[in-house]
Amino acid sequence: MATLALNESAGGATLALAGRLDAYSVGALWREARAALGAHPGAPVTVDCSGVDYCDGAGVGLLLELLRQPRAAGADVRIEGLAERFRRLLDQFDPKSFAAAAPAAPRVSLVERVGIAGERIWTDLRGLVAFLGEATAALFHALRHPRMLRWRDILYVAEEAGVNALPIVLLIGFLMGVILAFQSAIAMKQFGAEIFVANLLSLSILRELGPLMTAILLAGRSGAAFAAEIGTMKVNQEIDALTTMGLDPVKFLVVTRVLAATAMTVPLVVFSDLIGLVGGALVMLTFEIPIATYYKQAMSFATLGDFTGGLAKAAVFGVLIAGIGCLRGLQTETGASAVGIAATSAVVSGIILIVFVDGVFAVVYYYLGI
Repeated sequence: MATLALNESAGGATLALAGRLDAYSVGALWREARAALGAHPGAPVTVDCSGVDYCDGAGVGLLLELLRQPRAAGADVRIEGLAERFRRLLDQFDPKSFAAAAPAAPRVSLVERVGIAGERIWTDLRGLVAFLGEATAALFHALRHPRMLRWRDILYVAEEAGVNALPIVLLIGFLMGVILAFQSAIAMKQFGAEIFVANLLSLSILRELGPLMTAILLAGRSGAAFAAEIGTMKVNQEIDALTTMGLDPVKFLVVTRVLAATAMTVPLVVFSDLIGLVGGALVMLTFEIPIATYYKQAMSFATLGDFTGGLAKAAVFGVLIAGIGCLRGLQTETGASAVGIAATSAVVSGIILIVFVDGVFAVVYYYLGI
């Protein structure tokens, strides 16, 4: 408990502090002490600390706050009676260094902001292209020399990124099929065409929604994990240690994750497609359409090309997810928030690339007649 008392005299004022000046008591005295000091702007003020029996960093902060306040000539603030062990702590700081106002942030014009943003985008694209070439060369080298691959690490990453992601992929795939079936059946029921919901589900899930939703889930789950893992290694200088030992970080860390993610994305999309169609079938039962009829209608409309086209997307999405996650991890800077920034950037960049590449696939499939 700390107390504050103000004693006025003809020659100035005395501000008496007593008790414990710690983080729990200083907050209640802070405004009162500043107000007492401001009430005597032209008179010298003595801060009597002879009654202070404890003072930590928060107490020193209060004393520095009183010392740094601008005063008129001859109206200085003095600290008296402070115990020597607390005085040594206070003397480590210069109150004048805290008195200087922070420099105002320079104003940046709109043209400069556009230029800075353009430069960042160009730098990011250049780094992406350089990483793409380096990773591609490392992947071809790994495929030519499979014995050099660390298969145990690949299996571990495949379990973490693929097998452990199966429950959430199944859940989202099932809900996606249920929601899409309900929304489309309500509209088609007006025309007595509920059976054609099977056509819609089989085409949209196999070609588009299955690969896309699975890839977005993996970008938020596995892509962020890759960025956080490698980013933590970068902050802890483990990447520098690998380079010092003559190991290429791309071959040592990126290749295993890209291969594992690509290998697991395809089967995850297959499970997502199947569970989505199952969810649609259950909804069709509520509209009095048997599962056998639903199955025949879906299989008669969807083709093998629709299924394989979705799997081709899945393979490319897996490469993108792992690649962008590893890239953001290798680009991690120093600082407490660097790993979080890298993980966030990996998710955002991954989703943007997935949607962009999905659009490219749509155009290519259209012109190829697939």
